[in-house]
Amino acid sequence: MKDLAVLGHLFVAAFMFHFASYMVIPAITDVTMDAVCPGRDECSVAIYLSGFQSAITGMGALVVTPIVGNLSDKYGRKALMTLPVTVAILPLFILACNRSKVYFYVYYVVKVLAGIFCEGSMHCLLLAYVADQVGARRRAAAFGLLSGVSAAGFVSGTLTARFLQTSTTFQVAAAVAAATAIYLRAVVPDSGGANSFVDEACDPFLQGSSCSAATSSSSSSDEEISPRLPPHKGGVPSLSDMVSLLTGSLTLSGAAIVTFFYSLGEHGLQTALLYYLKAQFGYSKDEFANLLLIAGAAGMLSQLTVMPVLARFVGEDILLIIGLLGGCTHVFLYGIAWSYWVPYLSAVFIILSAFVHPSIRTNVSKSVGSNEQGIAQGCISGISSFASILAPLIFTPLTAWVLSETAPFKFKGFSIMCAGFCTLIAFIISMRMRAGQSGASEKLAIVQHEQA
Repeated sequence: MKDLAVLGHLFVAAFMFHFASYMVIPAITDVTMDAVCPGRDECSVAIYLSGFQSAITGMGALVVTPIVGNLSDKYGRKALMTLPVTVAILPLFILACNRSKVYFYVYYVVKVLAGIFCEGSMHCLLLAYVADQVGARRRAAAFGLLSGVSAAGFVSGTLTARFLQTSTTFQVAAAVAAATAIYLRAVVPDSGGANSFVDEACDPFLQGSSCSAATSSSSSSDEEISPRLPPHKGGVPSLSDMVSLLTGSLTLSGAAIVTFFYSLGEHGLQTALLYYLKAQFGYSKDEFANLLLIAGAAGMLSQLTVMPVLARFVGEDILLIIGLLGGCTHVFLYGIAWSYWVPYLSAVFIILSAFVHPSIRTNVSKSVGSNEQGIAQGCISGISSFASILAPLIFTPLTAWVLSETAPFKFKGFSIMCAGFCTLIAFIISMRMRAGQSGASEKLAIVQHEQA
């Protein structure tokens, strides 16, 4: 029960962090357009600014996130979580004061710098914290709950923004972000380091288990995976250490490849979607809020209820394939939307695509030792950040081109369709890996039978 209370405090902090971060998203497109291209529905400069921000943020996060994850293995999760939680306050505070052109550009610079420490790092540390507290057998459900709590913050923030004026939205977001930093430091216990081992017998997610059996079962627990990396003399892992970790296991290398292609499509969709909807259907702040609300509610419902139930009956590999199939459908429907209501239908498929990231993270978590959770999750977050670098470089000019008056064809969803093909590649790779693992398992069973 003590461990369960610890996770409860963590979930509250995660909810508050995502509430503050996401409630400004419906308003930021209009703020950007008003500052850069006032009075216009289409603006290539705003699209390029958004793409440049994503590229620089991803490039910084690619370097910072594995380092932060590795440092959390040594110094604890709470100390490192303080960094992204505190830094996230600054850009919100700037727009809470004013949204004029000068303030917007100051916000833009600060947001880019803050994103380097916030994008990926917070999620990586939250996952490592949960892995410290929950046994491997129930980690998929626990990661799903964490993602569901984050989605609940997304839904609550978006719903709140729906009823607030733009100026009030940023003020409330800044206040909640500051409260999150205080709550984290004052209430959330530390985790990580040498004391992060959790035996299955004491797992708070396993009802009816007895902690008295911990000693006798610890030698055979699936938590005790030998470290894949030698101990670091310093706090910063080298690039060769990260490569060795990811290539030392078929599961880890497969997770890295699927993460890259799916994240490339996902970030490509994020780069193009809001500007595409504004140009195609004239969406404004309220329509953006409604769409994000549906998407967030679908993800929250999936991760809090559907995924924990399915995780009891099927493995992470099956959940991943189902999620990737839903993700492909989700993106392609946006690309071919023929009416203003089709994006709302597309958002419903997040019920399935929400399985993707928790399933990948569970496979990664089960493949490394307890003292490598931070760096392993950091490496996967770094790969996702690398995809977020490439996505705006590819999809920003492509989106600006197909939305411009000089486009050679009238298909405003073309860039989103290209993002859909990236998610389709991830689905194909996952299916081939699943088939390869099944074939290897059958061969092993035949060999064992012949030996017997």
